[in-house]
Amino acid sequence: MSKAILSNNSLEILAIVLTVLGKFLFMDYLNWRFPFVLSATILWCAYIWYRKKNNKEILKYWGFRTDNFKSVLKVVLPFGLTAVIAFFTIGGIQGTINATWHIIPVLLFYPLWGSIQQFLLIGLVAGNLYDNPNRKLNKHIIVLLAATLFALVHYPDYWLIGGTFILAIFYGYVYLKEKNLYVLGIFHGWLGTLFYYTVLDSDPFYEIFGNLLNL
Repeated sequence: MSKAILSNNSLEILAIVLTVLGKFLFMDYLNWRFPFVLSATILWCAYIWYRKKNNKEILKYWGFRTDNFKSVLKVVLPFGLTAVIAFFTIGGIQGTINATWHIIPVLLFYPLWGSIQQFLLIGLVAGNLYDNPNRKLNKHIIVLLAATLFALVHYPDYWLIGGTFILAIFYGYVYLKEKNLYVLGIFHGWLGTLFYYTVLDSDPFYEIFGNLLNL
Protein backbone atom coordinates (compact mmCIF):
# COMPACT_ATOMS: atom_id res chain seq x y z
CA MET A 1 0.00 0.00 0.00
CA SER A 2 1.41 3.40 -1.00
CA LYS A 3 2.69 5.75 1.70
CA ALA A 4 0.58 8.54 0.19
CA ILE A 5 -2.59 6.68 1.09
CA LEU A 6 -1.48 5.71 4.58
CA SER A 7 0.17 9.02 5.52
CA ASN A 8 -2.87 10.53 7.25
CA ASN A 9 -3.83 7.53 9.39
CA SER A 10 -3.02 9.10 12.77
CA LEU A 11 -4.82 12.35 11.95
CA GLU A 12 -7.84 10.39 10.73
CA ILE A 13 -8.06 8.44 13.98
CA LEU A 14 -7.82 11.70 15.95
CA ALA A 15 -10.58 13.25 13.83
CA ILE A 16 -12.77 10.20 14.43
CA VAL A 17 -12.26 10.50 18.19
CA LEU A 18 -13.28 14.16 18.03
CA THR A 19 -16.35 13.23 15.98
CA VAL A 20 -17.35 10.60 18.54
CA LEU A 21 -16.89 13.06 21.41
CA GLY A 22 -18.91 15.59 19.44
CA LYS A 23 -21.71 13.06 19.11
CA PHE A 24 -21.97 12.68 22.88
CA LEU A 25 -21.84 16.45 23.42
CA PHE A 26 -24.04 17.77 20.63
CA MET A 27 -26.46 14.90 20.02
CA ASP A 28 -26.82 13.31 23.44
CA TYR A 29 -26.23 16.20 25.86
CA LEU A 30 -27.31 19.33 23.96
CA ASN A 31 -29.79 17.49 21.71
CA TRP A 32 -28.48 19.32 18.63
CA ARG A 33 -29.04 16.30 16.42
CA PHE A 34 -29.62 17.91 13.05
CA PRO A 35 -26.79 20.49 13.28
CA PHE A 36 -24.33 17.80 14.34
CA VAL A 37 -25.30 15.26 11.68
CA LEU A 38 -25.29 17.94 8.97
CA SER A 39 -21.97 19.42 10.08
CA ALA A 40 -20.25 16.05 10.45
CA THR A 41 -21.52 14.90 7.06
CA ILE A 42 -20.35 18.08 5.31
CA LEU A 43 -16.93 18.07 6.99
CA TRP A 44 -16.22 14.42 6.28
CA CYS A 45 -17.48 14.70 2.69
CA ALA A 46 -15.15 17.68 2.28
CA TYR A 47 -12.26 15.58 3.61
CA ILE A 48 -13.10 12.75 1.21
CA TRP A 49 -13.18 15.25 -1.69
CA TYR A 50 -9.86 16.76 -0.59
CA ARG A 51 -8.13 13.38 -0.41
CA LYS A 52 -9.57 12.37 -3.78
CA LYS A 53 -8.29 15.59 -5.32
CA ASN A 54 -4.77 14.73 -4.17
CA ASN A 55 -4.88 10.98 -4.69
CA LYS A 56 -7.07 9.38 -7.35
CA GLU A 57 -6.64 5.91 -5.82
CA ILE A 58 -8.03 6.79 -2.41
CA LEU A 59 -11.74 6.31 -3.12
CA LYS A 60 -11.34 2.74 -4.32
CA TYR A 61 -8.93 2.00 -1.49
CA TRP A 62 -11.47 3.22 1.06
CA GLY A 63 -14.31 1.28 -0.54
CA PHE A 64 -16.16 3.93 -2.53
CA ARG A 65 -16.40 1.66 -5.55
CA THR A 66 -18.99 -0.07 -7.71
CA ASP A 67 -17.00 -2.84 -9.42
CA ASN A 68 -17.75 -5.32 -6.61
CA PHE A 69 -21.18 -3.96 -5.65
CA LYS A 70 -23.11 -7.05 -6.74
CA SER A 71 -20.77 -9.55 -5.11
CA VAL A 72 -20.87 -7.69 -1.78
CA LEU A 73 -24.64 -7.28 -2.06
CA LYS A 74 -25.02 -11.06 -2.35
CA VAL A 75 -23.11 -11.46 0.91
CA VAL A 76 -24.92 -8.73 2.84
CA LEU A 77 -28.48 -9.29 1.57
CA PRO A 78 -29.18 -12.55 3.50
CA PHE A 79 -27.91 -10.93 6.70
CA GLY A 80 -30.10 -7.90 6.04
CA LEU A 81 -33.24 -9.94 5.41
CA THR A 82 -32.62 -12.00 8.55
CA ALA A 83 -32.18 -8.80 10.56
CA VAL A 84 -35.43 -7.32 9.22
CA ILE A 85 -37.36 -10.45 10.19
CA ALA A 86 -35.79 -10.31 13.66
CA PHE A 87 -36.67 -6.61 14.05
CA PHE A 88 -40.34 -7.10 13.22
CA THR A 89 -40.53 -10.22 15.39
CA ILE A 90 -39.06 -8.40 18.39
CA GLY A 91 -41.17 -5.33 17.69
CA GLY A 92 -44.31 -7.44 17.45
CA ILE A 93 -43.58 -9.16 20.75
CA GLN A 94 -42.78 -5.87 22.48
CA GLY A 95 -45.59 -3.95 20.83
CA THR A 96 -43.08 -1.32 19.72
CA ILE A 97 -43.69 -1.16 15.97
CA ASN A 98 -44.17 2.50 15.10
CA ALA A 99 -46.02 2.70 11.77
CA THR A 100 -45.72 6.25 10.44
CA TRP A 101 -44.98 7.98 7.14
CA HIS A 102 -41.91 9.48 8.81
CA ILE A 103 -40.07 6.27 7.99
CA ILE A 104 -40.03 7.11 4.26
CA PRO A 105 -37.74 10.19 4.35
CA VAL A 106 -35.51 8.47 6.91
CA LEU A 107 -35.12 5.46 4.58
CA LEU A 108 -34.12 7.87 1.82
CA PHE A 109 -31.60 9.99 3.73
CA TYR A 110 -30.23 7.75 6.49
CA PRO A 111 -28.05 5.73 4.06
CA LEU A 112 -25.91 8.85 3.53
CA TRP A 113 -25.28 9.21 7.27
CA GLY A 114 -24.90 5.44 7.47
CA SER A 115 -22.19 5.56 4.81
CA ILE A 116 -20.33 8.24 6.77
CA GLN A 117 -20.51 6.10 9.92
CA GLN A 118 -19.27 3.03 8.06
CA PHE A 119 -16.49 5.07 6.49
CA LEU A 120 -15.33 6.34 9.89
CA LEU A 121 -15.64 3.34 12.17
CA ILE A 122 -15.20 0.45 9.74
CA GLY A 123 -13.30 1.99 6.84
CA LEU A 124 -10.87 4.22 8.70
CA VAL A 125 -10.61 2.49 12.08
CA ALA A 126 -10.60 -1.16 10.98
CA GLY A 127 -9.08 -0.37 7.58
CA ASN A 128 -6.22 1.75 8.93
CA LEU A 129 -5.41 -0.74 11.67
CA TYR A 130 -5.48 -3.66 9.24
CA ASP A 131 -3.33 -1.96 6.59
CA ASN A 132 -0.79 -0.58 9.06
CA PRO A 133 2.56 -2.00 7.87
CA ASN A 134 3.68 -2.30 11.50
CA ARG A 135 0.47 -3.83 12.83
CA LYS A 136 0.68 -6.46 15.54
CA LEU A 137 -3.05 -7.16 15.81
CA ASN A 138 -4.70 -9.92 13.82
CA LYS A 139 -7.85 -9.40 11.78
CA HIS A 140 -10.20 -10.77 14.44
CA ILE A 141 -8.93 -8.38 17.13
CA ILE A 142 -9.17 -5.44 14.74
CA VAL A 143 -12.77 -6.27 13.86
CA LEU A 144 -13.60 -6.71 17.54
CA LEU A 145 -12.04 -3.34 18.44
CA ALA A 146 -13.88 -1.52 15.65
CA ALA A 147 -17.17 -3.20 16.59
CA THR A 148 -16.70 -2.33 20.26
CA LEU A 149 -16.05 1.32 19.41
CA PHE A 150 -19.04 1.37 17.07
CA ALA A 151 -21.24 -0.08 19.81
CA LEU A 152 -19.99 2.30 22.52
CA VAL A 153 -20.80 5.29 20.32
CA HIS A 154 -24.46 4.34 20.75
CA TYR A 155 -24.36 4.40 24.56
CA PRO A 156 -26.57 4.54 26.63
CA ASP A 157 -29.21 2.65 24.60
CA TYR A 158 -28.48 -1.03 25.20
CA TRP A 159 -30.59 -2.21 22.27
CA LEU A 160 -28.51 0.00 19.98
CA ILE A 161 -25.26 -1.09 21.61
CA GLY A 162 -26.08 -4.76 21.04
CA GLY A 163 -27.47 -4.28 17.55
CA THR A 164 -24.61 -2.14 16.28
CA PHE A 165 -22.02 -4.49 17.80
CA ILE A 166 -23.42 -7.46 15.88
CA LEU A 167 -23.74 -5.36 12.73
CA ALA A 168 -20.17 -4.09 12.99
CA ILE A 169 -18.73 -7.58 13.56
CA PHE A 170 -20.35 -8.78 10.34
CA TYR A 171 -19.54 -5.60 8.42
CA GLY A 172 -15.95 -5.60 9.62
CA TYR A 173 -15.19 -9.00 8.11
CA VAL A 174 -17.03 -8.12 4.90
CA TYR A 175 -15.17 -4.83 4.57
CA LEU A 176 -11.70 -6.23 5.13
CA LYS A 177 -12.35 -8.89 2.50
CA GLU A 178 -14.41 -6.93 -0.06
CA LYS A 179 -14.09 -3.20 0.51
CA ASN A 180 -17.39 -1.59 -0.52
CA LEU A 181 -18.82 1.22 1.59
CA TYR A 182 -21.80 1.78 -0.70
CA VAL A 183 -23.43 -1.56 0.14
CA LEU A 184 -22.57 -1.29 3.83
CA GLY A 185 -23.78 2.30 4.04
CA ILE A 186 -27.10 1.61 2.30
CA PHE A 187 -27.85 -1.39 4.50
CA HIS A 188 -26.72 0.49 7.59
CA GLY A 189 -29.22 3.22 6.79
CA TRP A 190 -32.11 0.91 5.98
CA LEU A 191 -31.53 -1.52 8.84
CA GLY A 192 -30.98 1.34 11.26
CA THR A 193 -34.23 2.97 10.18
CA LEU A 194 -36.24 -0.21 10.61
CA PHE A 195 -34.56 -0.89 13.95
CA TYR A 196 -35.64 2.51 15.28
CA TYR A 197 -39.23 2.15 14.09
CA THR A 198 -39.72 -1.47 15.18
CA VAL A 199 -37.52 -2.50 18.11
CA LEU A 200 -37.03 0.93 19.71
CA ASP A 201 -40.48 2.46 19.02
CA SER A 202 -38.55 5.61 18.16
CA ASP A 203 -39.01 8.31 15.51
CA PRO A 204 -35.67 9.72 14.29
CA PHE A 205 -37.46 11.99 11.81
CA TYR A 206 -39.35 13.72 14.61
CA GLU A 207 -36.30 13.80 16.89
CA ILE A 208 -34.19 15.52 14.22
CA PHE A 209 -36.70 17.65 12.33
CA GLY A 210 -39.57 18.02 14.81
CA ASN A 211 -38.53 21.41 16.13
CA LEU A 212 -37.46 22.69 12.73
CA LEU A 213 -40.77 21.79 11.09
CA ASN A 214 -42.96 22.51 14.13
CA LEU A 215 -44.28 18.94 14.16
